[in-house]
Amino acid sequence: MALAKLDVVVLDCPDPRALAGFYAEVLGGTVEDNGEWVDLKVPGGQSLAFQEAPGHVPPKWPSPDDSQQFHLDLVVDDLDVAERGVLALGARPLDVEDRARTFRVYADPAGHPFCLCAS
Repeated sequence: MALAKLDVVVLDCPDPRALAGFYAEVLGGTVEDNGEWVDLKVPGGQSLAFQEAPGHVPPKWPSPDDSQQFHLDLVVDDLDVAERGVLALGARPLDVEDRARTFRVYADPAGHPFCLCAS
């Protein structure tokens, strides 16, 4: 049984509107501008989101010394149950102090960040 379902792939970037526009041209779809957060609804496909990241440094690829700079949002039915599950699998908490929020941030065993988000 899976612990979560993939919700959206989020790319951090200096200009979310510009990057969403690029991918809209490449993939089609509708851009929904929410300021620092922009969604790209791709018809019949996985949606993408773009989040403003001040001081963004583009990844170097391939490079074992630099990150790829993206994170996954994973929708879960129960944050506490999913948290126990991902921690048991080797995830590391990054930002889970505010238990009232609808999301919590972790690093996978390789160090890539991801969020568990309440459905």
